[in-house]
Order: sequence, then C-alpha cells, then structure tokens
Amino acid sequence: MSSHLPSAPVTLRRALLSVSDKTGLLDLARALAARGIELVSTGGTAKAIRDAGLPVRDVSDLTGFPEMMDGRVKTLHPMVHGGLLGRAGLDDAVMAEHGIGAIDLLVLNLYPFEKVSVDPNSTIDDVIENIDIGGPAMLRSAAKNYARVAVVTDPSQYATLLDELNAHDGAVSGKTRFALSVAAFNRVAQYDAAIADYLSSLQDDGRRTMFPSQVHGCFAKVMDLRYGENPHQQAAFYRDLYPAPGTLATFAQLQGKELSYNNLADADAAWDCVRQFGFDTPACVIVKHANPCGVAVAASALDAYEGAYATDPTSAFGGILAFNTAVDAATMKTILDRQFVEVLIAPDYDNAALAYATKKANVRVLRIPRGKGANTIDTKRVGSGLLMQTADTREVSTDELKVVTKRAPTDAQLSDLLFAWRVAKYVKSNAIVYAKDLRTVGVGAGQMSRVVSAKIAALKAEEAGLVVPGSVLASDAFFPFRDGVDAAAAAGIVAMIQPGGSMRDNEVIAAADEHGIAMVFTGVRHFRH
Repeated sequence: MSSHLPSAPVTLRRALLSVSDKTGLLDLARALAARGIELVSTGGTAKAIRDAGLPVRDVSDLTGFPEMMDGRVKTLHPMVHGGLLGRAGLDDAVMAEHGIGAIDLLVLNLYPFEKVSVDPNSTIDDVIENIDIGGPAMLRSAAKNYARVAVVTDPSQYATLLDELNAHDGAVSGKTRFALSVAAFNRVAQYDAAIADYLSSLQDDGRRTMFPSQVHGCFAKVMDLRYGENPHQQAAFYRDLYPAPGTLATFAQLQGKELSYNNLADADAAWDCVRQFGFDTPACVIVKHANPCGVAVAASALDAYEGAYATDPTSAFGGILAFNTAVDAATMKTILDRQFVEVLIAPDYDNAALAYATKKANVRVLRIPRGKGANTIDTKRVGSGLLMQTADTREVSTDELKVVTKRAPTDAQLSDLLFAWRVAKYVKSNAIVYAKDLRTVGVGAGQMSRVVSAKIAALKAEEAGLVVPGSVLASDAFFPFRDGVDAAAAAGIVAMIQPGGSMRDNEVIAAADEHGIAMVFTGVRHFRH
C-alpha cells in the first residue's frame, strides 16, 4: 500500500456550506464567490448568504427533494454524498451517468450538542434535537475523499483556506487537504464521544451520573515534550477540548526553555495550591517534586516569596514558583538574583518584571489567567484500567470546625490552622504541615508513617533556622495513635487541625489536653497520593 499522500493542488469549483456557527461565514462566502466558486447551501446558512446579496443554490435544488421533517432530512442524498465521495478519474463516468456534480469544498460545523447538553435549562428533547446526523455523515464523506475534497469544520480554519486559495490561484494543496481531513475526523470523533458520554450518563429518573457506563475522553495535543519523568520515556502534553478557566492548560509561555513533563506536573500542583488563596491577598507557593516546600500569604508578592523561600531554601533551588497576584520587578529581581528557578507562574507580570526576566532567558515564565475553574473528574491510569473520582475541591470553613479539646485555638491560631490545612491538601500523604503567621515553618511529605512526617517537618524547620514553638500543625488524615501528638508537643506545636475519625480519637484528644494543645476536627480528609 502506498504511503504517499496526494500533493497536487485541487482547484475549487463548487462549495457546499452548512454551518450552525455563522462566525465569519459571509466573509468566506464573498471570497469564494469572488473566485467564481459556485455556492450550495442549506436552510439558515443559505438564507444568510442570500440576504448578503450573494448567489447561492439551495441543496434541495441540487437533490430534487425538499428539506423535510423540520430539517432532519436534507443532505442524506446521493447527489450530495456522491458529489463528496466521487473519486477523480475513477468515478467520473458513473457521476456523469447519474448527473452527480463534484463538490470540491465542504464548509460545515455541527449542531451545538456540547453547548446545549451542558446548559442546565436544556430539556432532554432539546439535547436530542441537537444530535446532528447529516453533518457528521458529510464530514466523513468529504474527509475520506481528501484526495479531491477540502473540508473545513471550524471558523478558525477559514483564514488558512483563503491563504491556500491565494497561494495556489484558487486551489488547495494536498498537504492542507489532508490536515483538514484529519481535523474533520477528529471533530466527528469528539462529537460522537460527547453524545455517547451524555446518553450513557442518564439514569432511569433522568438525572445524570458522574460516571457513565463508558468514557470517551477527547484531548487536543498542545506539544510534544523532550521526555517523560525520565529521559528514556517519551511524553506529550494534551489539554481538554474546552479547558476550565484559570486551569494550567490555559497558560501562555512568555519566555524560557521548552517545558518538560515534570515541569508541567509540578506547575499544576503549584498553581492549584496558590489559587485557593484567592486573587486579592498575595500568596506564593514553591513546589519541588510535586510537593509544596514553602507557602506564604503576605501583604506583597515579595513578602510572600520571602516567607515561602525561608521555609526550605535548599528545596526551593530548582523549584516551581507560583503567585496568585501580579509579579513586580522587585520580586522578579529578588527571585532571579537569589536562586535557580525552573518555572515562574503568575496571572500577570509588570513590564519591568518581564524585562528583568530576560536576563535569565532559560527561566520558563508562564501567565495563567485568573479563574476559578477546576477539573470535575480526576483520573489515574492503572494496569489496563482507569480510576476516576470527582476532583477534591472540598473546602472547610471556620463554621465547620469542631473544637474537641479543653483549650480552643485563638483567633490568630485559627487563621494559621486554616492556612496550614489548605497547604496540607496539596502535600503528598502522609502530610504534616507546620505553620505560623500565615507561612509554612516545616513540611513533612510522602512518608509511610505520620509520625515520621511530623519529625521531618520539625527537621526541615530546624535546618532552615525557623522557630517551631508557637506554630500550628495540619494533618491531612487522622492520627491513629497519640504518638503523633506527643511528637508535635515535643516540637512546640500549640494547635492542631486534623479530620478526626480514628478509633483512638479519645486517646489522641486526651494527649492533646495533657500537652495543653488546642485541637480542631474538620471531618474531611485530603489524601493525595
């Protein structure tokens, strides 16, 4: 079988246009008509073209049948599909015998099923009516016959098409036709996947489950990566077709080397952690190997960075730094003059800050727009399978906290407890976070024993020259024994926040009372494996 793709340009003589999204339609139609390309169209698309004073032929005139069943049946006809599928040099005779004219260009975008299906005001009838039948059939026909036909599925492709026509005197190159064909097949696959996912999620009572009977994930490749977690692994980065506002996939890289697999994984952890503090009060998160090694909230971005960096200067080297507010020139200069940085992330940068960043041209600088969007589902691949869960977006308010010890935390300690709790959510289990004055003092992550995590947090604080006594502690899960409380007391912890729920909660609470430690339960666990 030949592996060569057709390369000769194909001159366009007849175009079929049928679009739901009419963005840019008239400009495209004018450009095509100006080249003498015959326009054939359907329903509302034909009306829009005709109202603009352009010549257009109704598809019903082409087929000899009227559009019927409220437009459900209009293009499912040999005159249409024969015109799209007919092969140059092979099917010319049969096309001539049956009076089938070739269609060289199909401009079509599908009914807005995805938009209607997520609209809470849509009924099931609305959703079903927005399942396009003729559209995907035409796209498949045109895309299959890319050797002769160009197919356009989105207004964003119109400029490319017109550039091709200008470059090839009214023709489209084989390379572009093939690329458009691939895009069309991808669009049909995405569309069918959305329909299958929606219908598979419907329960008998009409409600939707988060976990349909089958899952058809669709992602668009953003870039190939140098390698994966290790140099012998290949990797690429894909994004959702419709990224949630403010999530990692919406980033713009302003400077620096290409991003790596580990850069992106750590950047996601840093950005998710920092934006939970909102976008008003400056916060800084430094991540190393998927764990926050320093976090602080302060009056300025520079002060927040200073507090985060001081937690663990050693681990901050080569880390990922994320800010929830704009980075100014003073902050940028302090960071880059002090330490090696892999990635900087912020919703914005002062012009002077970006100018200074060019002094370290390899530093990757990302801008991510503010937004509260988040993944609704988290996934993890396992051997020949996929684990799915709703994303951990649970937050805990002050009103939900339950004081379980004789001593209650002070207002300042309560503020620190909630700060430490937010940080602990992003630390690998078993997670222990020491904090004071809205900054981390020590972080213990990823240990098999919670007591060891507590000891590591104290060790990190000691190495950084920070004072632990008077700090608070957050634990992502309950303490199964009192030894964790005893270790915290030995370090000088004055208040603790944890989920509770252990069989030995009474023993743990009694230990806290013995040491004069205030303890609050959240009733919420935040494992992060």
